[in-house]
Amino acid sequence: MDFLFLFLFYLALLVIGVITICICSKIHCLKGLVRGGAQIFSYLIPECVQRALLRLLHYLFHTRNHTFVILHLVLQGMVYTEYTWEIFGLCQELEFSLYYLFLPYLLLIINLVFFALTCVTDPGTVTKENESVFLQVYEFDEVMFPKNVSCSTCDLRKPARSKHCSVCNRCVHRFDHHCVWVNNCIGAWNTRYFLFYLLTLTASAATMAVVSTVFLVRLVMGSDLYLETYIDDLGRSQVVDTVFLVQYLFLTFPRIVFLLGFVLVLSFLLGGYLCFALYLAATNQTTNEWYRGDRAWCQHCPHAAQTPSAEPRVYRNAYCRGLWSNLQEIFLPAAAHYERKKK
Repeated sequence: MDFLFLFLFYLALLVIGVITICICSKIHCLKGLVRGGAQIFSYLIPECVQRALLRLLHYLFHTRNHTFVILHLVLQGMVYTEYTWEIFGLCQELEFSLYYLFLPYLLLIINLVFFALTCVTDPGTVTKENESVFLQVYEFDEVMFPKNVSCSTCDLRKPARSKHCSVCNRCVHRFDHHCVWVNNCIGAWNTRYFLFYLLTLTASAATMAVVSTVFLVRLVMGSDLYLETYIDDLGRSQVVDTVFLVQYLFLTFPRIVFLLGFVLVLSFLLGGYLCFALYLAATNQTTNEWYRGDRAWCQHCPHAAQTPSAEPRVYRNAYCRGLWSNLQEIFLPAAAHYERKKK
C-alpha cells in the first residue's frame, strides 16, 4: 500500500503542477510570487552558492549548449536498454507478436531522424540577404507586429512574426520558442520537423507503456494470481485485490514497474504538449504569439493612454487562414521555396 500511495501521490502532484503552470503561465501576478520566493531563498542560501547556481542556470538556459541534447539521448538510451533487457525477452517467452515488440524500435528510428533534423535545420534566421524576402511573407498587424521596427541587436528590420532569440543571438522568422532539448530555435523552417519529432516521441512512450502494461496483465492472468488469497496483518484471509497485485508486481519486477510509471507520466506530459502544439498549428499561432496575445492590445493600442476607461480589446489572430491553409503554411513554408527559386 505504501508504494501505491506514494506513486499515485507523486503522479498527482506532477500532473497538477504541470496543469497549473500551463494555466497560470499568462498570469502576471505569479511573477511577484516567484520574485518573493527568490528573495526568501537568497536569505537561506550562501552567496557563493547563489552565484554558482546562477552561473549554472545561465549556462543551461541562456547559452547554446548540448547539455540537454546529451541528457535527452542518455534518457532515451536508458529507457530502451531497460525495455530490451527486461520486457523484450520476457514478452518473447509469453509469445508476444514480434511486430508488436519491434514497434517501439521503429518509432525510435523515426524519432531520431526528426530529432536530428530539428537540431540541425536553420529555423529561419533573418539576415541582410533574406531580410527583404521575409518582410513580404506576412502582413504587419500593427498590434503585436508593427511596421518599421528594427532589432536593436541585429540592426535588421523585424519581419512580422519574427523575434530575436537571446540564446541563439539571432532574429528568427515565425519564431515559436527556443527548445533546449534540441539546442535550437523552433521557427518557420523546422516547425514541421519539431511536430513530427514530438509526435513520434509521444507515440514511442505510449507504445512502450502499452507493451509493459499488457505484459504485466498477461502475467497476472496467466498465473491466476488474482484468484489467490493472502493473510493480512491481522491474520485474516483476504482475496487478492488491485493494491496487493501492484505491490506484488513491484516487488517481483521493480524495474519494469518503475519503467511503466516513467513512460506513463511521459506519455501524459508529451501528449498534453503535443495537443497544445497541434492546436497552435491548426490556428496558425506560435507559442510566442499565444503567450503575448493577451497583452498585445494593452502594449500597442494607440488609444489606451487616451481612453483609460474604455473597455480593453482582445487581441485577434490575424494570420489564421483556415485549417488546411494553416497546416500547409507549416509543412510547406513559402519563404523557403521562394529562396530556392532565387538560387
